[in-house]
Parts: sequence; C-alpha cells; structure tokens
Amino acid sequence: MSWVTILWSMNASACLTLAAIYFLVWCKRRKAWDILLLTLSSAAIAVYTGFELCMIRAETPAQFATALRWLQVPVWVLILSLVAFVRIRLRAGRPWLAWTICALRTLALLVNFLVGQNLNYREVTHLHHIPFLGESVSIADGVHNPWMLVAQLSLLLFVIFTADAALSVWRRGDRRQALVTCGSILFFALAAIVESLLALWQLVDWPLTACFCFLGIIVAMGYEISRETLRAAQLSDDLRESEERMTLASAAAGFGVWVWSIARNEVWASERWRSLFGFTLDAAITFEKVIERIHPDDREIVERDVRRAVTDRKEIMVEYRIVLPDSTQRWVLARGKVQADSNGKPARMLGATLDITQRKGAEAELLRQRTELAHLSRVAMLGELSGSMAHELNQPLTAILSNAQAAQRFLADDHTDLNEVRDILADIVAEDKRAGEVIRRLRLLLKKGEVQHQPLSVNELILEVLKLVRSELVNQNFTAQTQLAPDLPIVHADGVQLQQVLLNLVMNACEAMASAQSRARELTFRTERCEDGSVHVSVADCGPGIPPEQLQRIFESFYTTKPHGMGLGLAVCRTIITAQDGNLWATNNPAGGATVHFTLPGNGTAQSGNDRVACA
Repeated sequence: MSWVTILWSMNASACLTLAAIYFLVWCKRRKAWDILLLTLSSAAIAVYTGFELCMIRAETPAQFATALRWLQVPVWVLILSLVAFVRIRLRAGRPWLAWTICALRTLALLVNFLVGQNLNYREVTHLHHIPFLGESVSIADGVHNPWMLVAQLSLLLFVIFTADAALSVWRRGDRRQALVTCGSILFFALAAIVESLLALWQLVDWPLTACFCFLGIIVAMGYEISRETLRAAQLSDDLRESEERMTLASAAAGFGVWVWSIARNEVWASERWRSLFGFTLDAAITFEKVIERIHPDDREIVERDVRRAVTDRKEIMVEYRIVLPDSTQRWVLARGKVQADSNGKPARMLGATLDITQRKGAEAELLRQRTELAHLSRVAMLGELSGSMAHELNQPLTAILSNAQAAQRFLADDHTDLNEVRDILADIVAEDKRAGEVIRRLRLLLKKGEVQHQPLSVNELILEVLKLVRSELVNQNFTAQTQLAPDLPIVHADGVQLQQVLLNLVMNACEAMASAQSRARELTFRTERCEDGSVHVSVADCGPGIPPEQLQRIFESFYTTKPHGMGLGLAVCRTIITAQDGNLWATNNPAGGATVHFTLPGNGTAQSGNDRVACA
C-alpha cells in the first residue's frame, strides 16, 4: 500500500472516529449543539478526504471532474458547521456576516451542479501526473469556471468572520479561547484556502491536500470541547463530594434537602428526603408527583403557596401532611427559596424538609391535656360558683320564704290586714332585689380581670384563631372556609376576650356537627361591614341546627342543649360582646346548620365601602 493511501485513509479514519465519539456524547447531551456541529464537521472532513483521494487516484478527466463536483457537498457542510460552531460555542461573530457566508456557500453548491462539470472547471480537458511521496498522482488541466469566485468570496468572508469573532472573544476577556479555538480555526482555514487556491488555479504543481489542514481544525475544536468535558467531570466529582457532605449533614440534622428545576420540572432530592416522602433512590421525581403525595386537604394550600413563591421570588415555609403509599401519614415542615437565572427568570427552588410528626403528636397531646385541664377548671369554677351562690342566696331566699309563709297566714285569716300584707310583699320584693344583686356580683366575679381595649383587625383575629385550632380541626376531619371582607374598619376591643368568643363558637359548632354525624364537616367564617360602620362576624356550621324555640334561650346562663353541657359558654360570649357594645344572636341556615352572629362597633375608616350591609 502506498503512502498516499495510508495517509489519506488515516486522516479519514481519525475524522470518522472523532465523529462517532462525539455523536455518542451528543446522544447523552441532546442540548449540546456545539458537540453535534463538531460531529458534522468531522464526518464532512472524512467524506472530503475520500473525494480528495479519488481525485489524486483519478485515471480519466471525467473521474477527476466527478470527484471534484461531489467534493463541494462536504465543503458546504463543513463551512456551515464551522460558522454555526463559532456563533453557538463562542457566542461571537456578526450574525449578518454569518448569514452572508451561508447564502454564498449555498449558491456555490447549486452552481456546482448546474454550470459546467463542477464549480471549479467548466471542463477538465486532461490529466497529467506528478511525483508525490514516492509515487505518481493526478492533477487536472482545464477551463476554469468563473463561478468559482463565489466560493472563494465565501471563504474570504469566513476568514473575516472568524477573525472578528476572535477579536470579540479577546475583548470579552476569554483570551485562551480566542487564541486556541478561534486562532486554530483561522490558521488552518487560511492554510487550507491558500493550498486549494494554488492547486486549483494551477499556480503550483501540487495535489489537493487540504484535508490535513481541516483535521487541524477538528483537533482544535475537539480539544476545546474535551477540555470542557474534563472540567465538567471534575466539577461532577466535586459536586458528588459536596453532595455526600451535605447528605451527611442533613442526615445528622434530620432534614431532607431538595432542588426543583422549574424549567425542566425535575426534582433532585437527598436520600433522607426520598425516604421521608416514600420515593426510591432511582425514581424520577417531578413537581406533580410531589403534590400527589401531599394530603388532599393540604394540597391546594401548598401548591398555591409554592406558585406564589415562584411568582413573587419569596421564601416559603409551610407545614403540611403527606400520605405515603402504605397510607401512613406524616407531618412535615418545608422551607424553600427561589433562585433566578441570568435573565432574572425563576430557574430553581432550593429547600429543606423536616419531619415534625412527633412534634405534632406532642402538640396534639398537649392540646388534649389542656382541654382536660380547662374542663376540670370549669368544673372547679362551677363548684365554687355554686357554693358561693348557695351561701349568698341563702339569706334572701330564707327571708322571702318566711315572708311568703307569713303572708299566707295573714290571707288565711278572715280579718286580713292588707297593710301588713303590703309590707310583707314589699319585703319580698326587696329580698328578691337583694338576690338579684348577689347574682350580678357573681357575674362580675366570673368576669374577673381588667378589660384592655386596643385597636384590632377582626380578619386578623379570625386568622389567628384558625391557626390555634387548625390541628384540632384536622384531627377531627373538619375544614374551615373564610369569606373575609377586605374593607373592614378597625375595632377597639379586648383581643383576648374576642378570641375566647371565637374559640367558644368554633368548639360549639364542631361539637354540634360531631354529635349529628354530619357528612359536611365545614365551618364558614364571614365578615362584613354594616351600613352604620360596625363589623358583622358570623360563624356557620353544617350541623343539625337549633330548634326555633331555643334560638334565644341558648344564650341564657346554665341553659344547654348538650347532654353534658353546663350552659355557660354562650352566656359568657354574650356577656363579652355586650361589654364591647356589640350584639350576639343565632339563626338557622336554610340548607341546614346554624350560624352565630355578632357585631362590634367600628372605629376606623376602610378603604372602600362597596360591601356594606344592613346588620340586625
């Protein structure tokens, strides 16, 4: 085998090998267009080398002309690939110049198949042979095609385009890339162009050998991409080491780390997080799959908060329940932060999730104990109240009884002294008033504590109460809906006492729905602004409702509709609301259930008054 065949075959094999390697790399990284362009360039040079070898080995002018014609196809692919590589890889070069080069080269390719035998010759008249590398090779003589100037103009513009791109990259500060990548492309392109012009214009007796210059371009491009691949591999190792350290730290702290790529909708998560949510180590996770693991009652809240955090670029911190595939429920606390890309758009959300199931269980137990303690406290208070009431009322009741018995005896006598009876009845009235005063003082004793009036937002107060009872509502499968008017005036009242009222109404509504085993276990809080400037608050349930004859009596002391109730809750609520110059009443809902209303005088000016209503 001759040296010519060996060298050209080695050049083609090297290009094909590089093309195959980088094609496999591109298959793994489909968005790396620069790698695909390098693959196309390598394949084009391999084909070019084959046609160049056919020209050198041509035995007739027709064979030489045909090889030279088809040679223009890989040249067209190579030039367009190089232009696109510079634009995409280096982000340099003037776009109008790039489009001009592509247009001229495409025109040259069309002319190559339409005018003459090929782009370079109208006709190849004959061949002559010259010695080269110890053997005889073919070069052509013939009539040149003037359209060859179009191709040469495109090559000149390509040199200018590459030089301009190198200058832009240099000014940008990336001098290594300007010298290695742009400099190599420019140097080997000039060498190939000069060699081709000298050979095709028959200025020297020398065969086409531009394929070796083109190989130099591929080596330079491959070096740049391989260098980045090695750097990416090093970064991957560093990232893996950092991930191991972060996983160890998160495992020690008991929380799981996650990263949500918003654009690709992919979630990376640590082993601890995957275990917490019930995902295997090799499972592909998306935002939708995470949402599916959240409890249905919490899903809408979490998704809304996440979307809002992405839109507003704010941090998010939310507690919610997750349901594992085996139906196990867990409470988690998640906190995340949105990061933006170079264009300022949300790119990813990073965060950590902590298992708070034990804490929630402890809170539930504490709430249960607190409820029992409050119940015992109420029983003790009622015992003290009953003893005090019996002691305080004993004397006036005894006097009333004695006077009544005396009156009976006077009335039994045929000669009744009406004046004496009148005195007895007056004593009875006086003792009755005394008993009433005793009861009034006992009520004041029940309201022990100084009332502190302060400016309050009723909507915020309702939301605070919902936070306090949220776990209780969740444990009993109750839901709470709010329809809060945005234009409520500020009220001056005692916040602690108003919270006591709202808590009492919530607990009464829950007990009513639980006792009736209602399917719809929903509470609805509404606020409105009345025409007189006062604030109207209502708490509606889906329970059995209140018998019409009891709508007023339920607010009486010691009157209750519960089997084990004491009849003090609503009475105390009315006392508190009345002390705030407000009103408290109850109604039945047309669709079932009851609603307790109360109004409070407003002492502020709202922003708008479009939702004013006439309050009872």
